[in-house]
Amino acid sequence: MAVQFLPDGVGPGSAILLVAASFFTSALTAAAGVGGGLALLALMTYIVPISALIPVHGTVQLGSNAGRAFLMRSHVAWVFLSAFVVGAIPGALFGRVAIGLLPDSGMKILLGLFVLVLAWIRMPKLAGVGRRGFVATSFVTTFMTMILGATGPFIAVVLSKTFPDRLRLVGTMAAFMTAQHLVKIVVFALAGFAFGSWLPLMAAMIITGFAGTWSGKHVLLKLPESRFRLVFNIGLSLLAVDLIRRGLEELF
Repeated sequence: MAVQFLPDGVGPGSAILLVAASFFTSALTAAAGVGGGLALLALMTYIVPISALIPVHGTVQLGSNAGRAFLMRSHVAWVFLSAFVVGAIPGALFGRVAIGLLPDSGMKILLGLFVLVLAWIRMPKLAGVGRRGFVATSFVTTFMTMILGATGPFIAVVLSKTFPDRLRLVGTMAAFMTAQHLVKIVVFALAGFAFGSWLPLMAAMIITGFAGTWSGKHVLLKLPESRFRLVFNIGLSLLAVDLIRRGLEELF
């Protein structure tokens, strides 16, 4: 009976894996600030069709970030949220136009390269920005997230200088990502993506994601940061290389 609540092509075992992955990747983001959404995106490419990957991943990340923003609401710089939304709306609309320009094989290769870049290339240090800077950041990253999915590390680069306090950084980033994913989902819905068959699975992933957010601070913060990051980046790289391999096989 459980199979009827799952979208076509996703079996019970795969669904359980995704639900568990949502817990652990949300815990990672709660503890480290970034990385969980990217890891979940890489794992989902093995189970979720490329055509549904970005909207489904975005919905799950909406729930995860909304829960994190709620738990850390006292640390959120709410005054900058409106500026971020102003940039997110046109960014999502322009990004929607760009979707579909690449075949599935090309998207897998692009996503794999994207994961490798974020895993190993250190983002440049930037000075703190104001409202206009957040509008520009939101436009660019929302455009990218419509195509690539996980752009949290890019937003973290901007926020890290503006908000040096870690709690304020993680809380504000959660609020920004909530707004970005919400705008993205609305645009996908208006474009006709059928969320209905994915709703039960996404709801389960959002619930475990909230549990992961709550537990992240209490478990992952006890791990040695440098060793954890190395193992995490190696794991991400293996997923990315295999994603590129699958894309190349389909292409040729």
